[in-house]
Amino acid sequence: MIYVDNAATTKISDSVFEKMLPFLREQYGNPSSQHSLGVKAKRAIEQARKQTAAAIGAGPSEITFTSGGSESNSWVLGCVSETYRNQPMHIITSVIEHHSVLNACHALEKRDIEVTYLPVDNLGRVSIDDVNASIKPYTKLVSIMLANNEIGTIQPIVEIGRLLKGESILFHTDAVQAVGHIPVNVSDLQVDFLTASAHKFNGAKGTGILYKRSGLDLSPLVFGGEQEKGLRAGTENVAGIVGAGYAIEESVSEMADTAKRLKAMVEDTVNGIKEKIPSIMVNGDRECRLPGMVNLCFDGISGESLMHLLDLKGVCLSTSSACNSGKEKPSHVLLALGLTEQQAKSAIRISYGKYNSEDEVSMVVTAVCEAWSMIVGNR
Repeated sequence: MIYVDNAATTKISDSVFEKMLPFLREQYGNPSSQHSLGVKAKRAIEQARKQTAAAIGAGPSEITFTSGGSESNSWVLGCVSETYRNQPMHIITSVIEHHSVLNACHALEKRDIEVTYLPVDNLGRVSIDDVNASIKPYTKLVSIMLANNEIGTIQPIVEIGRLLKGESILFHTDAVQAVGHIPVNVSDLQVDFLTASAHKFNGAKGTGILYKRSGLDLSPLVFGGEQEKGLRAGTENVAGIVGAGYAIEESVSEMADTAKRLKAMVEDTVNGIKEKIPSIMVNGDRECRLPGMVNLCFDGISGESLMHLLDLKGVCLSTSSACNSGKEKPSHVLLALGLTEQQAKSAIRISYGKYNSEDEVSMVVTAVCEAWSMIVGNR
């Protein structure tokens, strides 16, 4: 089996798994308990908080652990809307955001909060001029993802941060696909909130990260005990948090070498498929994108059919975001680039990760071309 769907989730790093194991077996104490097992669990969480903060240029007190990126995104949008609930409020986001942001914004619109959904160009990039032109006197939040989860295009977050500097507008970026894969520093980005998820950088599922700039207030997500400084009550997922800390540390330390290797693998994949199928189209920005991801359209065929045939051949990939799979509607991201519905439905996403080898590239290319030929031959 060749797994090239790392944008959906990644395999837990072998070394990270070993770090997690003691907190599932021997060191299973509740971090809120005062005995030695509880104290060790609490210390492990705080160590992970330090590791996570260091990886993104933050302070440990600015990191809150959640269950994942979707929870973190919903928390930010909900909290900001609650803060300004008695005032006119306007939010700026983009049409290609993850559904955890888009659906949260749709829900806020039902509460008479105004939302502007910025378009993107044919490479999937938001225009700085569009951001600037959309700002209103009562704009309270801008939420633009750092890197897209379907096409890999990296957004001009640094430039947006500079634009908003000095404005009384909060800035959030969904960095779920970016953290651990490209350099991320909250000071450079000038963001107030940043969200990430451990299972995207070889940590465990069920552990998310929320960065909140020091000095900002955040209303509690869950009421109860004093876990996460009273912001998110409930017994912590100690093993998952420990894994997140070591996974982000490991990913950042290997980032440069891994990115160089994955970028070359993507280029070899595109070139290899293009030799046999010249009509393929690469979606998104080929230069300013995540190193291991590529989204391809195949003229006149179904991407879903191609995906299922490849699965039978032992190659696991996807047609779109895992959160949107199983739906008949074409990708909202690809439609936003200007693709037709037929083109959008013909797309597949290949996303390599640290455990993929260069040898697998030729096998992926061969499998894709063979599956395409079978579909075309049976039309």
